Amino acid sequence: YYAQGADTLAANLVEARPTIMTAVPRLYETFHQRITAGVRKAGGIKETLFNKTVELGTRRFQDPSGLSVAERITDGLLDILVRKKVRARFGGRLKALVSGGAPLNPDIGMFFTALGLRILQGYGQTETSPSVSVNRPGDMKLHTVGPPLKGVDVKIADDGEILVHGDLVMQGYWRDEEATRETLKDGWVHTGDIGLIDEDGHLQITDRKKDIIVNSGGDNIAPQRIESILTIEPEIAQAMVYGDKHPHLVAVLVPDADWRAGLGKGGETAEKALTPVLEKVNQSLSNIEKVRRFIIADAAFSTENGLMTPTMKIRRHKIKEVYGEALEALYG
Repeated sequence: YYAQGADTLAANLVEARPTIMTAVPRLYETFHQRITAGVRKAGGIKETLFNKTVELGTRRFQDPSGLSVAERITDGLLDILVRKKVRARFGGRLKALVSGGAPLNPDIGMFFTALGLRILQGYGQTETSPSVSVNRPGDMKLHTVGPPLKGVDVKIADDGEILVHGDLVMQGYWRDEEATRETLKDGWVHTGDIGLIDEDGHLQITDRKKDIIVNSGGDNIAPQRIESILTIEPEIAQAMVYGDKHPHLVAVLVPDADWRAGLGKGGETAEKALTPVLEKVNQSLSNIEKVRRFIIADAAFSTENGLMTPTMKIRRHKIKEVYGEALEALYG
C-alpha cells in the first residue's frame, strides 16, 4: 500500500492494517508532535497514564531488569490501557516501523519504542541498491543505523566519510563518467555522509559532508543533530541552522502551526515565546552548538515552495537563498 498523503495517513493505517511501515524521519516527527499535542490537550489522568507509559517503556528498553516488581505490574497494565490503543491507531498489526532517508532523532525512536512500536532505522543510497545497514529487532541501538548487511563492507575514511563496498554497489552513473569517477573509487562508493562505526559494529550517521558547518574558529559542527533537537520541542515544527565562517550559530525556525494559532489569543509574538524554548535547547548543547539568535520563517518549508525534497529533507541552499540576508543580519 502507498499512503494517499500525510493528511489521510491515519485513516490509511486503520484501513490497510500494515505489518511493516516505512517512512522518512520527518513523518515520525509529525506523528510525535500530533500524539504529544493530543495528550496534552486531553490532560488529567490520560496524560498521566501516557507519560508513565513512556517513562516505564524507556527504562525497560534501557535496562530490562531495572524495573521493580510493582513497576513491572504497572507496565503490564499500561500495555493494555495505553499501548494497545496506540497500536490500534497504526492498524493493530505492526511488527516494525522502518525509518530511512535521513537521520532519526534517537528521542523520537525511543518515544515509539516505549509505546510498543518497534522502530528500525536503516541506511542506504541509490548508489548502493539501496540498503547498506539496518538495526535488527534483537540488536537495536536507536542512535545508529545498525550493522552492515551480510556481504556489505563499510569503512570510515580519514575525513570521516562513509565508504561502502560490495555486490550491491552500482557500476556507475548512466553516461556520466566524471560523476562516476568522483563517487566510485577502487570499488568503494564515497557516500558523502559523515559517520563512525562503534565498538559493536553499528554504523552511526553524523551528517552530510557538504552540510557540515565550519565556524570562524575552525570547529566542525553537524547541523542535522542540532535541528533534530530543536524540532523535538512541540513549539518548533522545522528548523535550519546557519553559521558557516561565523563565530556562532543562528537559525531560521518554523513554529508549530497549532501552537502559533493558540499563541495569537494571548497577544505574545512567536519570537518572544520561542526565546525560552531556545534557551532550554541550548542547555543540552555544547558551547559551539548553541543557537544564539533566530528568525521566524514566513511559511513552512515544503515541496510546494521548493524548500524541501520529496523525501522531506530541507533544501539548505534554497532556504539560504530565501533567508540568507535576514540570517546574516543577525550577526550585525
